[in-house]
Amino acid sequence: MNLKKHLLTAAVASASVLVMAGCTTTADPVAVEDSAGSAPTTAQSMVVVVKLTGIGWFDRMEEGVVEFAAETGIDARQEGGDDASPEKQLSIIQNLLAQNPTAIAVVPNSPEALEDILKQARAAGVIVVSHEAAGMVNVDADIEAFDNTWYGEQIMINLAKCMGNEGQYVSFVGGLTAKTHMTWVEGAYAEQQANFPNLVRVEDPVESKEDETVAYERAKELLAKYPDIKGFQGSAGTDVAGIGRAVQEAGLQDSVCVMGTSIPSVASKYLDDGSIDKIFFWDPALAGKAQLKIAQILADGGSLSEGTDLGIEGYNSLQKLAGFDNVWVGEAAVIVDKTNASEYKF
Repeated sequence: MNLKKHLLTAAVASASVLVMAGCTTTADPVAVEDSAGSAPTTAQSMVVVVKLTGIGWFDRMEEGVVEFAAETGIDARQEGGDDASPEKQLSIIQNLLAQNPTAIAVVPNSPEALEDILKQARAAGVIVVSHEAAGMVNVDADIEAFDNTWYGEQIMINLAKCMGNEGQYVSFVGGLTAKTHMTWVEGAYAEQQANFPNLVRVEDPVESKEDETVAYERAKELLAKYPDIKGFQGSAGTDVAGIGRAVQEAGLQDSVCVMGTSIPSVASKYLDDGSIDKIFFWDPALAGKAQLKIAQILADGGSLSEGTDLGIEGYNSLQKLAGFDNVWVGEAAVIVDKTNASEYKF
């Protein structure tokens, strides 16, 4: 696989590429006649269930869902709760099952909390595709923008360089049950332990609940608790914005390094003055389309294999993630700082 080579090239060039959701309902499949007026076929309906609505990351993902629907004619929609609770996501999927969609795509808050309901969905003939959920059992396919351990390693390599390869840092996750976030911070931590022994992670991963205000408050607490802290890693799309605000208010832009997952529209005002140093991401719109394209392939009787091209930027040669039968990765990572943030209009 040439994944690492591709993404490292993007990182060195300081120009990489990638980002955030809404709320609708789906309907039962309906019979429609084909263009020749012959035997009716069944229209496909697909729903992407995201972690929560009302934040930039999933607003951007919904743009991709809407584009996919327009391009394919498939009834593709997006739903999500008003907070990132696994219970609300579970309830949404339970309601969807009664509507008998062709496929459900899900970005889970807690993969474990959804295994049983997704098992029921598949037993009922619903295709299930997940994202940010490598390791889920009851899905037909999981699609990742890249190898998540590698992604965490890249954040740490950049953070350590910014910190001068020494000092205290802390890692944030949207939730301790958010498997992908935990994989990123675990990958970062393993990289730090192996190659940056003079860095010290001073806390276990800090939970932000996918809430910028929570990230801000917890960052303020940590800045007070550890006056010599030099680095923050964020995982949720809202983490680094909250952390950056706390750093900016404290006037520590030049002494504290802040890096992690976000999108330019959320992070740019903090990138400009150095309150955030770099952001790492993939385009949520393209990830939304990739989930739905996989569902369409499976619904049409096709399958995935090494090298499958979804016809979507960053997902042109899928590779199976080592150790998993149902996890596929693309090459869709982006690294942005203040010099190139304006190139991304989301």
